[in-house]
Amino acid sequence: MEKAQLIEPAPAARRHPSQKRSRERFERILAVATEVIEAAGSDQMKMSDIASRAGISIGSLYQYFPDKAAIIRTLAEHYNAIGRDCISEALESVTTTAELERAFTELVDTYYAMFLAEPVMRDIWSGMQADKMLSDLDLDDARENGDLLAGAMMRVAPHRDRQEVRSAAFLIMHLGEATMRLALQVGEDEGRRLVEDYKRMVLREMTG
Repeated sequence: MEKAQLIEPAPAARRHPSQKRSRERFERILAVATEVIEAAGSDQMKMSDIASRAGISIGSLYQYFPDKAAIIRTLAEHYNAIGRDCISEALESVTTTAELERAFTELVDTYYAMFLAEPVMRDIWSGMQADKMLSDLDLDDARENGDLLAGAMMRVAPHRDRQEVRSAAFLIMHLGEATMRLALQVGEDEGRRLVEDYKRMVLREMTG
């Protein structure tokens, strides 16, 4: 039987420009894509529309992004980076149980507010489970965020088993993303209750 050939996933963008003019064009493309997703959703986004609205040729657009999935993935990476910076900043100075509880609670509330306010983030997240590349990106993001949380948890309770804490932190972050998706699918009142229930469950695990 032939060995299956492994296919490397395509990059989010063909290139990340360093020159000022190219960098401005790159950012303009992403800004236009964001506007389109906000107005009609990513399903309605077309490469020809992005090129037209950005004031560039379709050939120039393809120099930066091979397809619309690459644009969406680049936006997902952008939002993930913002979230990771937010988590890192909130947890870097945590040394006590009280500080960990407060920082984590504020982070969950911030994330939920961001998803309520940002239609592009909601759109990207809603399609993550159906898109293998986005799903893998989501998983990698949960692992990195989990490592940040595990570091804070070990500072608070250095006696705990490091591998168990790391696994728990990864699970906490992954379940947090699932909770956000569920909270956005139901009504806002129920969604807020689910987020509060998630926080209570996680705080028991983190400080145990």
